[in-house]
Amino acid sequence: MKRFSPLVAAFLFSAVIFAGVLVWLLADRGTSRGDALKTAGLAGGAVAALYGLWLNDRRRRTEEDRHELERGRISDERFAKAVELLGHQADQVRVGAMHALAGLARTRPDVYGQTVLDVLCAYLRLPFAHEDFGDDVEDSAAAGRERQVRRTAQQLVQTLLADVDEPGGPAYALDLSGVRLERFTLAHKRIAWLGGQQMEIFTGARFVDTSFESSAFFTGARLHGPVEFVRTKFGSGTGFRGFTVHDEVTFDGVEFALPPDFAEATFPDGTKLP
Repeated sequence: MKRFSPLVAAFLFSAVIFAGVLVWLLADRGTSRGDALKTAGLAGGAVAALYGLWLNDRRRRTEEDRHELERGRISDERFAKAVELLGHQADQVRVGAMHALAGLARTRPDVYGQTVLDVLCAYLRLPFAHEDFGDDVEDSAAAGRERQVRRTAQQLVQTLLADVDEPGGPAYALDLSGVRLERFTLAHKRIAWLGGQQMEIFTGARFVDTSFESSAFFTGARLHGPVEFVRTKFGSGTGFRGFTVHDEVTFDGVEFALPPDFAEATFPDGTKLP
């Protein structure tokens, strides 16, 4: 069965309203024919006007949907290109790619927030050696440039995380298993889940006022330099099995939802465990 178009339906409905109002007013002998025609015309015109408003709103929503699809397509292309450039030989290109990814995460956090953090963490998990870490390095200059790129990745990871005083913001997961970091801090940040198994951190780490909403695992992690767990909140299971700290470590005002596992952990003499 052939359906009427919205325009035809609106025209017929307007005509029906016009005719109905006209007949009703003409039935009243106190109403002149001219007034009846004018009032019926206004009633029918109101229906046409309402249809016009509906049509304009539909066009607006259709245009917005088209723009959103176009925006999504452009963003996906930017994301794919930035990820591809992370493998570029030039360190400045890799840094630029990381900033491009961070920009996508900030403008569309619901789409790219967690994904960009996963990509940056994956980059930090790539093997890395530097003479300051006690490694034998053939090309010190190249290692130094890569060190700067990795510092950029660390900084962007930290800036993309929600602050603890922003309860409405998204809490992201971090998989830092096996990474090598330096001067790492998650201070005043809110993290959904942390995987830090076998990670190594040089020149200190700070977890001051950090909130882990779920599990946090430091199993087999090795930390060099001062480490601060101050007013840190662990919302679920916490693993410190085989955790090794070579310098001073502070546990002050730490809250554990469940008893932490410190089996086979190594701390400097005098360390007061929570």
